[in-house]
Amino acid sequence: MAEQEPTVEQLAAIAAENQEEDSAVSYKPPAQKTLQEIEELDKDDESLRKYKELLLGNRDKVIDPKVPNVQVTRLSLMCASAPHPLVLDLTGDLDNFKKDPFVLKEGVEYKIKISFKVNKEIVSGLKYIQTTSRRAIKIDSTSYMVGSYGPRDTEYEFLTTQEEAPKGMLVRGNYVVKSEFTDDDKFNHLSWEWQLNIRKDWKD
Repeated sequence: MAEQEPTVEQLAAIAAENQEEDSAVSYKPPAQKTLQEIEELDKDDESLRKYKELLLGNRDKVIDPKVPNVQVTRLSLMCASAPHPLVLDLTGDLDNFKKDPFVLKEGVEYKIKISFKVNKEIVSGLKYIQTTSRRAIKIDSTSYMVGSYGPRDTEYEFLTTQEEAPKGMLVRGNYVVKSEFTDDDKFNHLSWEWQLNIRKDWKD
């Protein structure tokens, strides 16, 4: 027997349960400095110079000017009980994610992992924002502070706190998730939309 779709009123009630009052955090981002300015600071201090060299990596490497400073490469749903890896490759055609949804079993615990690179300058206050909707009704919106990072050859990985997938007949079905990777300057490094399907089991 097919499960009945929740009404608009029921979806609105679910959304209301997920809403939390925004905490009024008074945060003022620090003044941005270029890597060259940082390298010039205390340049006569040999121990500090070596520390900055370790922190900032090899600055002699030539970076293609066309390459963006921040590249978001993958989003992964980390779930121990998943039958196979749940990974979005963010370096290709982002429109494909709208056609092929992630399947997530109701009630399971999971984390989201974001893989990204910083290529040129230090970036401050990176943030991952995720808004979830169902039938054009916003169900939930979550913002994760990722932090500040300097350039290096290898990727960084950010892991969210553990979440629990919703459970019950009313919450099963398809969701549209809009993701955004931004920073203190509100620069949008990448936005993408993907689908999530909550089911009773991994394979109904």
